[in-house]
Amino acid sequence: MITAIVLIDCVTDSIPEVAQAIADLPGVSEVYSVTGNADLIAIVRVREFEKIADVIASGISKVPGVVNTDSHVAFQAYSRHDLEATFAVGLGEDD
Repeated sequence: MITAIVLIDCVTDSIPEVAQAIADLPGVSEVYSVTGNADLIAIVRVREFEKIADVIASGISKVPGVVNTDSHVAFQAYSRHDLEATFAVGLGEDD
């Protein structure tokens, strides 16, 4: 599983609508409204590296109200939880 963390700047008065539209995109597992330099943070999880561009450039960046994105691809996950197993539930070999 390939994970990308996407920091998103959006039009301030439409944060809830933008967040929901992004959350509805295939490949987006979570969207958080946050404090700090970004308005939203999206967690993107895909099986193939090439799909990241589809989700971010062709999906998130095109949502009305998104002004800017700053993407970070994760190299390694450090957690007490088995994240790979958590997000693989219900997925077959051909997914």
